[in-house]
Amino acid sequence: MTESLSPQQQAMVALFQRHVNAELEGDLETTMATMTDNPHLFNLPNMMGGVGKEGVRNFYSNHLVGKFSPPDVDMTTMSRTVGYDRIVEEVMIRFTHTVAIDWMLPGLAPTGKPVLVALAVVVGFKDGKISYEHIYWDQASVLVQLGLLDPAGLPVCGAEGAQRMLDSK
Repeated sequence: MTESLSPQQQAMVALFQRHVNAELEGDLETTMATMTDNPHLFNLPNMMGGVGKEGVRNFYSNHLVGKFSPPDVDMTTMSRTVGYDRIVEEVMIRFTHTVAIDWMLPGLAPTGKPVLVALAVVVGFKDGKISYEHIYWDQASVLVQLGLLDPAGLPVCGAEGAQRMLDSK
């Protein structure tokens, strides 16, 4: 429902979509062109990311852009809130862990197991470009699904939490 957004908000949504599409298509130059000269990106569950143009470029080129491509990846936006200078999205990602996914699971070899996880993405804007991304997800839920964390006796779950969100939509 972008028609109820201001022109500035519509431009932010369009720029963010261009940014995400470039990431998924493996287009590092377009990805970086959507960002300010001093951006930062933090994946909070594992503290991967980068600070400054070169730090973010390094993260993207070595861990994300062109590297997150399980053949069955499916991303669904559950909700989007557009403010004056930021967007907050809830995104559901479903994939089979058949390739290395360094941005989420650094150093872990593919397990061949399915994953369903909800992410919260906070994207800040400054002067018409993306100035930061803060990305959150439940890493314990991912590790349970991959068989790397036994949930017995722990207050964690696997895909059930994300599935509950999908079922309530």
